Amino acid sequence: MTHYTLLVGSSGGGLPATSFVELTSGTDTFSVPDGYNAIHIQYAVGGGGGAAGGADYDKAGGESAGAGGGSGSYISDKVFTVTEGETISYSIGTGGAAGNQTANYKQPRIASPGTNSTLSGSTAGAIFTLGAGGGSSGTGGGVQGPLRTNTAGTAGIATISGTVVTSGIFIDTDKSVTNITSNTSGPVGTFNQSGDGVVGDLVGSGNCGGDNCTISGFDGGDSYAGNIAGGAGGSGTGGGSPGTRGSGGGGGGHISGAGRNGAAGGAGEIKYRFLQVL
Repeated sequence: MTHYTLLVGSSGGGLPATSFVELTSGTDTFSVPDGYNAIHIQYAVGGGGGAAGGADYDKAGGESAGAGGGSGSYISDKVFTVTEGETISYSIGTGGAAGNQTANYKQPRIASPGTNSTLSGSTAGAIFTLGAGGGSSGTGGGVQGPLRTNTAGTAGIATISGTVVTSGIFIDTDKSVTNITSNTSGPVGTFNQSGDGVVGDLVGSGNCGGDNCTISGFDGGDSYAGNIAGGAGGSGTGGGSPGTRGSGGGGGGHISGAGRNGAAGGAGEIKYRFLQVL
């Protein structure tokens, strides 16, 4: 077993980790405290895409359900190099709005994409851009046919630009000397994770056969590598559920001559703390 001896707060190093700060909306800046050289991103994600509602027709011989919105790309327990005194700029992604237009028997129904979550430094430059999930849509349908074309929301793409730190030790908040690889408290549960979001759910065409047929909406894409569920697709009797933490919104279903509403995607987020990695 390797043993480390450090004096917390000494001139030789060993400043304890700062407390975590969670950002859930907006655009602003913060500064790297003196003595710190790394930022630990416990989690971060781009906004999830919204979902389209279901649709009802007159004589089309079928009905439609909304596809799920896509999820945003993510980071879980990743550490980046920063410089003391550096200004860090952030923007937290918003979740995409649901697509529940009402004209022409609710055609088309087009949901909005989410927006990106970003982090950059005045010295480090771009650190990451976590692309948002796309909104789902139902287009091309008409009151008397044809049935519409349903398209699921797209996956957000992660762009990691900062210098990633993968080894070293630091003083944790409980004053213990800790290996950096022990940071596994994020949603994925493993150190140094990041990746793209996923496409929203859609099975087949998203249309059912027969006038006034019942069809459930489709789930939104999961975020954080499947660890945060997307919004649930609506049943015939209810609309879709909104996404959370960057997951996609759930699509609306259809029952008995009524298309149900789709839901919004989940907002992005960033949670961070500063470390002095030795």
